[in-house]
Amino acid sequence: MNVLAPPKARLAIEIVHDLVCPWCYLGVRRLMRTLRRRPDLLFELTWRPFLLNPDMPRMGMARPEYVIRKFGGEDRARRLYTSISDIGRAEGVLFRFDRIRRTPSSVDAHRLVRYAARFGRADAMVEALFSAHFTDGHDIGDQPVLIAIAAACGLDPLEARRFLGTDEEADAVHADNLRAHRLGINGVPCFVVAGQHAIAGAQEPEVIERLLDVAAVEAADFG
Repeated sequence: MNVLAPPKARLAIEIVHDLVCPWCYLGVRRLMRTLRRRPDLLFELTWRPFLLNPDMPRMGMARPEYVIRKFGGEDRARRLYTSISDIGRAEGVLFRFDRIRRTPSSVDAHRLVRYAARFGRADAMVEALFSAHFTDGHDIGDQPVLIAIAAACGLDPLEARRFLGTDEEADAVHADNLRAHRLGINGVPCFVVAGQHAIAGAQEPEVIERLLDVAAVEAADFG
């Protein structure tokens, strides 16, 4: 160990996202790829909910109805999904929009991420929820599905069931969503580094890395 080596900069990164947002899945993948390229930095990740469909019924909505409301029709949605799928393949993400039968409310999924964070499993939970929804076509608004995902992430399924059976953390999810809008965040993903540098969209890793460099320099100057 080199005792003269400077300490690593520690950067707090808030990831404002929605678990039913395909661009968020891509953006998070790119962020994680970028972080793996920077062993010289230490990162503390916080997952912040954003509700793209705040008025979505708790039981969700049939996919065809959602597509018409959101995109005006299947043709426009298909063009968008094809574009996203092409980008996803380059990131190792297999989008299977054809498997999605219902568009869920993401409130309970966000609650589960907050629950997983208590056990240091939030990062794994987010990846599992994205994959379950976009690759497997599972309804991540359905509690049995969420319990199975929790178990796959190493959490006690009985405790996860108990948690999901309450409204615990629901107010916090809505509060974080309101906070994001008050901060001027109108689209996701949005990455907020060190509380003051923000970047929106599924940016390329090189763009994310430049932002990390700026934040790391400032952290070193004021550390």
